[in-house]
Amino acid sequence: MKRNNQKGQILIQILVFGAIGIFLIGSLVSWGVLDLKASKQTLNREKSIQIAEAGTDYYRWHLAHAPEDYQDGQGVPGPYTHNFQDKNGVNIGQFILDITPPITGSTIVTVKSTGKINADTSVKRSITTHLAKASWAKFAVVANESMRFGEGTEVFGPIHSNNGIRFDGLAHNVISSSVEKYYDPDHSGSQEFGVHTHLYPQDPYPPAPVPTRTDVFEAGRQFPVPAVDFNGITMDLAAMQINAQENGFYRPAAGALGYHVILKTNDTFDLYKVISLATPPSGCQDSQGQDGWGTWSIGSQELLGNYAFPINGIMFFEDNIFVDGQINTARLTIVAASLPDNPSTRKSITINNSLLYTSYSGEDVIGLIAQKNINIGLMSDNNLRIDAALIAQKGRAGRYYYSSSCSPYHVRQSLTLWGMIATNQRYGFAYTDGTGYQIRSLNYDGDLLYNPPSSFPLTSWQYLTLSWEEAD
Repeated sequence: MKRNNQKGQILIQILVFGAIGIFLIGSLVSWGVLDLKASKQTLNREKSIQIAEAGTDYYRWHLAHAPEDYQDGQGVPGPYTHNFQDKNGVNIGQFILDITPPITGSTIVTVKSTGKINADTSVKRSITTHLAKASWAKFAVVANESMRFGEGTEVFGPIHSNNGIRFDGLAHNVISSSVEKYYDPDHSGSQEFGVHTHLYPQDPYPPAPVPTRTDVFEAGRQFPVPAVDFNGITMDLAAMQINAQENGFYRPAAGALGYHVILKTNDTFDLYKVISLATPPSGCQDSQGQDGWGTWSIGSQELLGNYAFPINGIMFFEDNIFVDGQINTARLTIVAASLPDNPSTRKSITINNSLLYTSYSGEDVIGLIAQKNINIGLMSDNNLRIDAALIAQKGRAGRYYYSSSCSPYHVRQSLTLWGMIATNQRYGFAYTDGTGYQIRSLNYDGDLLYNPPSSFPLTSWQYLTLSWEEAD
């Protein structure tokens, strides 16, 4: 008889395959545990970034109610920690805020918000957000009256009028108006669109559909849109006067014909009292009956002294002023105004000689705010450059009409502006008879939008989100 010895072999196979099965099951369980941990970690990371974003939203809300508070209402340096609750009121984490206030003259606030969760303290994520308020320098040109831009005009910055705009050139940015339709003062006829062109083929009249016309309006046209408040600048002027008296440079009326300010690259300026204005050439007179016509050029002056640029960058004069010179890494706002506002005592700023920056990277900024006019006088530079943001609150930015009887000053060669223009009335530096500046180059300084001159008027108190990015 033969004995069967295969039973032991089967047992060995069972043990081998059983061990393999146990190993596979263990691996699957370990993989499942790791996957569960990874899922929880992913969920926790998502929760932490959402908590961080909630911190950013909170501080934007806080600034809407306290625009100048960069210490979270606590009056002490940060960071600032806030508990975060879920919809059931359970505290599930915190967001921690680091606030960097704007530099002088800027409106940009940097908010770094870090989100953490209680379920896993090793997980945290951060968001850095830049918030800012737009200034009046959001426009290359903004006016309270209707405007016209002729053929050959090329504009790179946004343009706005509280009235209508006829634009026959090429606009690389948005052209906007506060009216839906209006009567163009340059000709008779029917009402036209708030922003329209006569460049062939001329726009139809309302209520026809508005043509796209990308050959004229590359970025489009918008109308009607909310008006820009020129009258509200009076409140800004009052605040600037106080700031100038406290931490800036302030002068009452000169008791003569105004002041002459010459800016210097060593952060100082020479201040003169204007004793007399230049006499016009024989026969040179106001042939168009323009309000305030004159040579607006200095005849004689008296030196008052040399002064350092003010700490807060605000220079306020309750008189007419003449401004020229050059700055180097300075931020200044120079104001000519007499308060309370009275039409008979409004003050103007005149620029006859070039006003220059040294750097065009945003380090140099000048704002000129005139209660009445921004003038260019009779005896101005033949080639004049103005680096500044200009506001003529109640008047206009421009040059008076000087006929051929004012020779040789009636014709000037070139005017170059690097900045922006805000003008209550229609602006202009040349006339249809060929007098004035023959070449006019108006260049928009985009750095002014959120980094305007000190205390420069704003178009809105609402903070906008400029950028959002996850931080390390």
